[in-house]
Amino acid sequence: MKILYVAAGIPVPGTVGGSTHVVEVCRGLAARGHEILAVVGPRADGGSRAAGVWALAGGDGRAFVANSRLPRTLSLGLLPVLERLGAAFGPDVVMERYYNFAGAGLLYARRHRLGSLLEVNAPLYDPPGTPKDRLDRALGRPLRRWAAWQARAADRIVTPLATTAGPFARPGQIVEAPWGANTDLFDPTRLDPAAVAATRAALGIPLGVPVIAFSGSFRPWHGVAALLDALRGLLPARPDLHALLIGDGPERPALAAAVRGWGAAGDRVIFAGRLPYAEVPRHLAVADIGVAPFEPARHPALRHFGFYWSPLKVFEYGAMGLPTVCPAIPPLDRIVRDGREGRLYREGDRAGLAAALAALLDDPAGRRALGRAARERVVSRYSWAAHCRTLNDVLRQIAGRGVGTADRVGAPPADS
Repeated sequence: MKILYVAAGIPVPGTVGGSTHVVEVCRGLAARGHEILAVVGPRADGGSRAAGVWALAGGDGRAFVANSRLPRTLSLGLLPVLERLGAAFGPDVVMERYYNFAGAGLLYARRHRLGSLLEVNAPLYDPPGTPKDRLDRALGRPLRRWAAWQARAADRIVTPLATTAGPFARPGQIVEAPWGANTDLFDPTRLDPAAVAATRAALGIPLGVPVIAFSGSFRPWHGVAALLDALRGLLPARPDLHALLIGDGPERPALAAAVRGWGAAGDRVIFAGRLPYAEVPRHLAVADIGVAPFEPARHPALRHFGFYWSPLKVFEYGAMGLPTVCPAIPPLDRIVRDGREGRLYREGDRAGLAAALAALLDDPAGRRALGRAARERVVSRYSWAAHCRTLNDVLRQIAGRGVGTADRVGAPPADS
């Protein structure tokens, strides 16, 4: 089957979670025998914005990428590009990643009477009271109407959490599917021990000392400040303990400056910065514990819709055989079960976070057993291969069935 995949707001190559998602979906569907053409945002690696269609590494010769020249806000302008590429590619079905200003893929599918799938990884509308919601209300709700049209135009919606579609989805339209980890790339047994040792040495972490790792975004709701609160209490009493923080974001400079004020204890907190995707496993292999200290109360959409994220860090920690410490909130408490794949603590309880980390630090044999169980769970249920099995089933169901949906939804809103 030929799949046209439109993810206009996502840079490929890129280092954000959306970039990982798009690349792994392309590879996963290609591995299942499909041919896939992904139309994505401009490259994030400094390459040409007009590189044409290129083969995705690891796509088994079946996955191809075309980078858009348009900014995210003009994504609807991709429709002529899709017409040109589609004429040569001849898709059987269309998949589009939802975005406020997206929808060109759905318009293409409707025009050519193809089945369509809408990927929804964030809410279709903004929660009440947020700046974007207030602006949308003031303008007469064009964004909300356009979001509703996109939901109705799709044959199926695939999302980690059904509440992201809110009232816009039809009964039976939603398929819940978590993201995952690349369990071949994130596999400690496949890493060169010498390369891992060299990484540890380059980071300044001695052999044999315990390491707590965080990988992700430095934004308030990702909870790095909460982790540092816990570390400030743990480090003085544990002179061998180190922490490795992977990633970047607006909070990083201030947090790094605060840690520098801790004296000698702060020297054992390493800010590795943003890393290329392929280098993350080698860095996580240095660690003994992964931590995902989310604070959803600090994010308006998470407060309103629930924790709709499908966090890559949790899957990747587990794939690397690391027990994970995270708050006891759905769906995290279904991915990481307390005492089975990691340790949970009450949301917002920073003392509870410190206690959970301390319990794992004090039980090396226990944390290794939890890590082995975490690896088994991710391989069996939370891999990109599992995610793509679900996509494969949905896409095969809707291929060639877009006529009924297109006839039901009517014309798109005139002011969207």
